Amino acid sequence: MDTASPQTHVASSILSLMVRQIRCEANGINSYELVDPDGNDLPAFSAGAHIDLHIKPGMVRQYSLCNDPAERHRYVIAVLRSDAGQGGSKTLHETVHVQDLIQVSAPRNHFPLEQNAKKAILLAGGIGVTPLKAMVHAIEALGMEYEMHYCARNASRAAFAEAFSSRGNVHLHFDNGDPSRGLDVVRLLHVPQEYTHVYFCGPAGFMETCRQATRHWPNEAVHFEYFKAPVGDSGSACDTTQGTPDGSFNVKIASTGQMIAVEAGQTLADALVGAGIMLETSCVSGLCGTCKVRYLEGEVDHRDYILGPDEQSEYLTACVSRSRGELLVLDL
Repeated sequence: MDTASPQTHVASSILSLMVRQIRCEANGINSYELVDPDGNDLPAFSAGAHIDLHIKPGMVRQYSLCNDPAERHRYVIAVLRSDAGQGGSKTLHETVHVQDLIQVSAPRNHFPLEQNAKKAILLAGGIGVTPLKAMVHAIEALGMEYEMHYCARNASRAAFAEAFSSRGNVHLHFDNGDPSRGLDVVRLLHVPQEYTHVYFCGPAGFMETCRQATRHWPNEAVHFEYFKAPVGDSGSACDTTQGTPDGSFNVKIASTGQMIAVEAGQTLADALVGAGIMLETSCVSGLCGTCKVRYLEGEVDHRDYILGPDEQSEYLTACVSRSRGELLVLDL
């Protein structure tokens, strides 16, 4: 996962880590090994977790951890340079060097591995391989059956291909720019397998193909993580189609009774912070869960990409969620 974070209102637990090693893993992809400068263990993480990387003041990005979760001495991320993006990956590639100190959040996980499953099917598209690589380590430690399909344009763009080459149940698919020559996801997932869970991560087109191919699978058996909000999605945080006729709504803070107005062109997160409510934000796209808040009353228009139906019955993401009515009561 690699997402843009224009702002962070409140700093969470921040670690100052040293860049111990930078490796070229594929064309345009560098991995960064981060360690405690004093050699101490790092906070534990689970497969699928990500960290916030404070690349420079005002520039925070989320990256999935791709190393073995059993390792406590390091975090490893892999970053694809994108000159067409918002500048995070380009800045990281150009300005961060070995022995630099960089601020990193403690790991968070919104893409966890179901450890009680019989089998896992992992589908990676391009740089979306990063969280799934960590899952491979965890799955092998559990002794779980799995198969992984890693899709890339060609071998030069497949990160960690050498590490995967010795694993017979990891299959590499290179389409050379022609999707018809790549993995047939629909065929692969045509028949749902009992006690099997599917995980996928990758670019927008790949994600849509996987979502369509898993529509007939049980919801609880399908897991995915976006690293960018889908292009053309209608869930803009400032879409004014909800709330009162002009798109505004009110929020009540349950602990104090404080009433806060959220204007039509304003996010809930910004309204809370503007009213003096301390709230951390990071991706501001509904992708990371940093601003997850429990609500007690009201009907929520959920526009995030991480909360499942069960969580959405209790929680919202303040950076993108809005009210379908005139009032939301928050458990703050």
